[in-house]
Amino acid sequence: MKDWDKIRAWRRDRRAEILAKRLAISRDGRKSAGAAIHETLAASFPKLSDGCIGFYWPFRGEVDLTAFLRRLVEGGARAALPAVVEKNEPIEFWSWTPGAKMTLGIWDIPIPETPDRVRPTVLLVPLLGFDGAGYRLGNGGGYYDRTLAVLDPMPLTIGIGYECGRLETIYPQAHDIPLDAIVTEAGCTRIA
Repeated sequence: MKDWDKIRAWRRDRRAEILAKRLAISRDGRKSAGAAIHETLAASFPKLSDGCIGFYWPFRGEVDLTAFLRRLVEGGARAALPAVVEKNEPIEFWSWTPGAKMTLGIWDIPIPETPDRVRPTVLLVPLLGFDGAGYRLGNGGGYYDRTLAVLDPMPLTIGIGYECGRLETIYPQAHDIPLDAIVTEAGCTRIA
């Protein structure tokens, strides 16, 4: 498939299908998958506590990493959450600590109340769908693609999602940027 209009429609349909699958995962299923993902992250990336970790506040059934990040921060890591400052522009990352005062950002996703812009050395990027080449299918806003396109130096990028989002391909386009690794409840795939 090469026609962008057809690919856009295909992606919209896959997003809806995968989101329905993700939302159908039971609370216990999400908790179990999250625990497996936390263990895989710790085992596969043991130096996470040495850096500044950009992560995300869980939205619409995304894997919840907040307990994992709390432990990393207790171990010496710094953490940051994405903040949409202007629609259709790259996102900023604002410093986060457990217990930090939060406010609602765009789409009512919590962000730190006090903007303290930082540059993550590692990004834990939410996935809706993904393929074996490391390309991700997000919610469709393009915020991570725009952000990854301008980050210099590029942080280590690790996609976080559920195995139900695995696709043969997302039909990557020139604006799509592959991630360095994908972690699901089934394990870690490093991208060459």
